[in-house]
Amino acid sequence: MRISVSSDMTSGVAGKLVAELESRGHEVLTHGALSPEERDDWAWASEAAARDVADGRADQAVVCCWTGTGASIAANKVPGVRAALCADAYTAQGARRWNDANALALSLRVVSEPLLGEILDAWFAGAASEEPDDRANVAHVDGIAAQPSAR
Repeated sequence: MRISVSSDMTSGVAGKLVAELESRGHEVLTHGALSPEERDDWAWASEAAARDVADGRADQAVVCCWTGTGASIAANKVPGVRAALCADAYTAQGARRWNDANALALSLRVVSEPLLGEILDAWFAGAASEEPDDRANVAHVDGIAAQPSAR
């Protein structure tokens, strides 16, 4: 699988993330602080990784910043991307299952190396639910951005 990865710094698990994904057999595209020729601010880096997913250059993305919040917000602004901020394996599994998340957002402050492995295990083992209610929720979320404001 091709995974687009971004981070605004190389602290925490950011430096280990690319190697971990490659050791699992994934092809990795890098952005931000992981790609020296690019701007490393979280908004730009996360957008670049999310656009790789939206434009079909990557199957999924992993976006990182100190809290993970900014990275998830920026990624979610790209149409077709559903980024989930996950701090544990259960949340990662649920994000894949119920939300059909295609971008994993991680906090460089909170996620340790052992926890990173657990989160990635759950993320990649997960698959989108085919339950009608779950599919309807995902479809509705995807359509929200396309709707004009009711004001």
